[in-house]
Amino acid sequence: MKSLSAADAKNSFGHLIDLARHEPVMIEKHNRPVVVVISVEEYNRLLGEACAQPSADNTKAGPSSVA
Repeated sequence: MKSLSAADAKNSFGHLIDLARHEPVMIEKHNRPVVVVISVEEYNRLLGEACAQPSADNTKAGPSSVA
């Protein structure tokens, strides 16, 4: 997996997008990994796998409120 500093990711966002379309890219801030950028195809693949797994959350969906 490639990695970029947060500053490099910000300053060359187009390059970050190009990299992430081919493989996940770790973004580091102060030499610590903070996020991973992935392609939409990889995101959808991961969502598909997550949807195929039984959910541990048995709560019923209902209206939510924000205070």
